[in-house]
Amino acid sequence: MSTSSSQKTTLRRSWFLAIPLALVCFEASLAQEFSVLDTSTRIRLQRIEENSLPALKIILPGQSPSDPGILVLFPEHVTARGHGKFESQHLYFYRPDAPATRPVWHRNGQSLEYEMELQGGVRMIARATLEPDGIRYRYDFINGSKVDYDMIQAVTDPRMISPYLHDVRLERTYVHHKDGFDLLASETPARLTMPLKDWLPNRYRASYTWPVEALRIEKKEDGLTWYNKSRSIDEPFLATQSTDGKWIFATFSYDPGNVWSNPELTCQHADPQTTLRAGAKSSLELKSILIHGTLEAVLAKVRQQRARMQAAPNPQ
Repeated sequence: MSTSSSQKTTLRRSWFLAIPLALVCFEASLAQEFSVLDTSTRIRLQRIEENSLPALKIILPGQSPSDPGILVLFPEHVTARGHGKFESQHLYFYRPDAPATRPVWHRNGQSLEYEMELQGGVRMIARATLEPDGIRYRYDFINGSKVDYDMIQAVTDPRMISPYLHDVRLERTYVHHKDGFDLLASETPARLTMPLKDWLPNRYRASYTWPVEALRIEKKEDGLTWYNKSRSIDEPFLATQSTDGKWIFATFSYDPGNVWSNPELTCQHADPQTTLRAGAKSSLELKSILIHGTLEAVLAKVRQQRARMQAAPNPQ
């Protein structure tokens, strides 16, 4: 039986309609492939599909997929200093609008990972693993050059974009001293009432292994203000409570020089550094804890888990 003209038209329309549907299904399958879910907490970690350069999104249970969640630049930049040099150089820098080829990602169990060739002959393998109490970040560096690096650092940048965790005036962001918890910005009470144009942009910092800065406030040429807490912290993390006080997001590493936040982004930094000799390998690790609990519970986890992180070797 021959097919009528109207039937042929219908078939062609169906075929063309199937193309965008197939693309949607294909994109959805890609998103699923590079998304991991913890079945006990319902926290989700996923690659941000629209970004060519590596970035992740953390979604809390109950939040809509459209919620901005927690954006993690993975990493924001990789910085190194050659042996005998005074100035550091960027081996990699995240720019969302820069034309770039997406690195090849892999999903391995609860981990999302990729490899990337950096400048200076360094290869980086980056892995983010979703655990029941947060996300562990690991960077493995392989130095294929003849340059000894006295310092290399991958700056991981988790930004609490979601209004549920955003803390522009640092009213819910804490550090820990020998005498207990304190707000990171407790020494700047005027921040609560000053116009935002006077408060932002800034970095608020607290020393851990590095000496406490002599200046409490430093005005930088680029318009950024650095606030330095007057006493060091005794545990290498900072923690931000959600607006209802139920969830806490905290970032720590083994021995960062300091911890700090840019409150406009409500980011958390506890970035370690290590050395990387010519022809050798080295690693960096840090973690963001995300729990439905208390500051004391976060402190206990940091003390328990930090001991398992490798200490960065001193430059030689």
